[in-house]
Amino acid sequence: MANLKSKITLNVELDENRVPEKINWTAQDGGITNAEAKAMMLSVWDSEAQESLRIDLWTKDMPVDEMKVFFHQTLVAMSSTFNRATQDEKMTATMKDFCDYFAEKLDLNKK
Repeated sequence: MANLKSKITLNVELDENRVPEKINWTAQDGGITNAEAKAMMLSVWDSEAQESLRIDLWTKDMPVDEMKVFFHQTLVAMSSTFNRATQDEKMTATMKDFCDYFAEKLDLNKK
């Protein structure tokens, strides 16, 4: 059986203070080529150290209102991923309740 590989590429353009000005990404298997993004969150699990490693970046022109929506959508997606990974329905429901609370407190449901 052949080893299949998939490549995801992230390119971040920085200003003179090393603040992200532009983020582009490519995922050929997903049909994405040099797409622009205003923010990104990447988490990887280091099994040896038993800790997650993260890269959180956003461009300096990322609007705060969009950042709030981005966080909400990320939390909702994490709830679904948690459920698929653990089948823990009770905690998934608790996480989704928090997502609803988060959206309510930020008035995201009115948009």
